[in-house]
Amino acid sequence: MNDPLDGADERGVIEQKVRRHRGGDVETALDHVGQEWPVALVFNGISHAVMMCTPRELEAFAVGFAISEGIVERGSDIRDIEVTFHREGVALPYAQVELTIVQQAFAALKEHRRAMAGRTGCGVCGIESIDLLDLSPERVPDTGFVARLAPDAITRAASELPSHQALTRITGGLHAAAWCDANGGISHAFEDVGRHNALDKLIGRLVLDRIDTTDGFVFLSSRASYELVRKAARVGIPMVATISAPSSLAIAIARQAGIRLVSFCREAGYVEYEGA
Repeated sequence: MNDPLDGADERGVIEQKVRRHRGGDVETALDHVGQEWPVALVFNGISHAVMMCTPRELEAFAVGFAISEGIVERGSDIRDIEVTFHREGVALPYAQVELTIVQQAFAALKEHRRAMAGRTGCGVCGIESIDLLDLSPERVPDTGFVARLAPDAITRAASELPSHQALTRITGGLHAAAWCDANGGISHAFEDVGRHNALDKLIGRLVLDRIDTTDGFVFLSSRASYELVRKAARVGIPMVATISAPSSLAIAIARQAGIRLVSFCREAGYVEYEGA
């Protein structure tokens, strides 16, 4: 049995000894649990964030995070990426991703960090803290993708998604983000303990592979929060579909960005939100 904190490799899952209780009976067995590691994101030598993440596809994750959080505008702004895993001599295994970004983006990042440091005293109650929220999304260009969407595209995506969730099948505890074409066919899918991380991994892979992010839609095995819709807006994704419910702010951001938002997506149907 592996130590739950070990993760001797980065498969995304570990084996864990468990006791299953059913109807008064107790069975000892081996189960699988999704890996969750701290992942430090370092830009030009300065640590920016530590995310709790499944330690797979970390290069795509870092690229997607940098773009979806507005640290860089495009993939070409990232000059180099190095991923390292740390297991020996540490209390908790962790990964570090070091990115080298162009000077203009790095200068903007440092200025943003100074603004945040100067405003932390007022907590979340003051207008200055509210201003730190990026609630003015880019307007997604109308490329005609939504008009080309097949009538059964969402149904097909909902039907296909489980076959792309290998880690979820054995752990029952990961989120997925999938890239779908106009017919609902899934070409890419990423899993992670965090729904935001799964979307960042997907966005990063699309950018690295130079796939047109305006010619497809995202299908998420989660609820729709404003952060997920905001990330989609940054790269021009025209539609976001989710298995669970949206928040009111997710609907508002989708409306501002011109993103079609659909939720409660099942093989039998979905819910569309007026104006989004």
